[in-house]
Amino acid sequence: MTQQGVRWTADQVLALAPDVASRKAGSKLGAAGPWSEAGSSEEGTVWGLCKGSGSKPYQTVVDIADAAGPAYKCSCPSRKFPCKHALGLLLLWAGGDGTVPPGRAPDWAEQWIKGRRQRAQETRETEGASSAGSADPEAARRRAERRAERVTAGAVELEQRLTDLLRGGLATAEQSGYGLWEETAARMVDAQAPGLAARVRELGAIPSSGPGWPVRLLEECALLHLLDRGWLRRERLPEGLAATVRSRIGLPASPDGPPIRDHWLVLAQYDTSDSRLTTRRIWLYGAESGRTVLLLSYGAAGRAPEPALPVGLAFESEVTAYPGAGQLRAALGERFTPPAPTAVRPPGATTIQAAARYGEALREDPWLDSFPVTLGRVIPTPVEGSWQLADADGGTALPLTSSAGARPGLWRLVALSGGAPVTVFGECGHRGFTPLTAWPEGAGEAVTLC
Repeated sequence: MTQQGVRWTADQVLALAPDVASRKAGSKLGAAGPWSEAGSSEEGTVWGLCKGSGSKPYQTVVDIADAAGPAYKCSCPSRKFPCKHALGLLLLWAGGDGTVPPGRAPDWAEQWIKGRRQRAQETRETEGASSAGSADPEAARRRAERRAERVTAGAVELEQRLTDLLRGGLATAEQSGYGLWEETAARMVDAQAPGLAARVRELGAIPSSGPGWPVRLLEECALLHLLDRGWLRRERLPEGLAATVRSRIGLPASPDGPPIRDHWLVLAQYDTSDSRLTTRRIWLYGAESGRTVLLLSYGAAGRAPEPALPVGLAFESEVTAYPGAGQLRAALGERFTPPAPTAVRPPGATTIQAAARYGEALREDPWLDSFPVTLGRVIPTPVEGSWQLADADGGTALPLTSSAGARPGLWRLVALSGGAPVTVFGECGHRGFTPLTAWPEGAGEAVTLC
């Protein structure tokens, strides 16, 4: 954001909101009424004073130009980042109607910007010095061996519990209630296998979940059994598949591929939460490499993880892939430019090609729930009480997942299409297609659907 004339869209600003409540509150502050002394600089700083309930207005400043991503500072007591005042200020700036004119940042904003960038430089220098040293490899090897032994003991115990379940009949799962599964999951946590624990908890929600639940339970038990056997026989697996098994078990891994420098388009960003953790997923598309990668980050429950990247913008950066056959997860490395508007879009596929790509990905990772795909020239179409994305040229269609049909984003997609073809990025899996972002035919900004 180093050019004064460049503006984000309202959708791109609101995609930064940590939750729905912040998005609504920020939208109310996106008008000139509560703001005074607002301004912006060519270096990418936006500031303003927002009238609140107290006698003093809140001092709000946003650093947009830093290649590490947007940063926010507000004198309000909120612990959310960005807070509603930062979102409102960005919405005001994005409007481009002159209410945030160019100018010189006030002292309070300038001091924060300088201090932040100085601390960032010191952090980079410290991290560089730390990486020069090396941890004790022998101690690390012993820790890994001890954890592997615990995981193996947990996998053996889980195999026995699955065997007992099948011998007793699936009807016993309905009679036992959720307590049996939670106790088994706790045992997997003790075995330091969080991936197994998560899958066991998912099993507990299947009994009595509606018609056909025994079939679904048996399918998920089979996948859990396959993961168990993969771990117990990991030495016989190809290295890529063995790495995937370790990842699915929940063992930590570090990115180990060569850095890929590219101009990365932010395809989608969304959070999922439980009582313990908030998980952020960000999908990126490399304009030169043609690769799609996933950034995963975590935060304590109720806290938005970092980074936050505006959907539909692109930035130049390096990413490094994690190990594992068919794994798309990558780590974000050095960033060379801030996010900026771009005309780049990922190439679209037909619905048949999308389903085929998911099937091919399952060969590398049998536990894969979904796979990222961009559909080109599809039309949202109602069918028998649900929705699907049908190829504009006729032929086939992909049903939307039940969760997608319940989201407000579905109606945004329908309104964007208006019966005409659109380009849609989302996740294709055995439950259907979940749309995350869409573009109109021809020129037009990305519209977030999640």
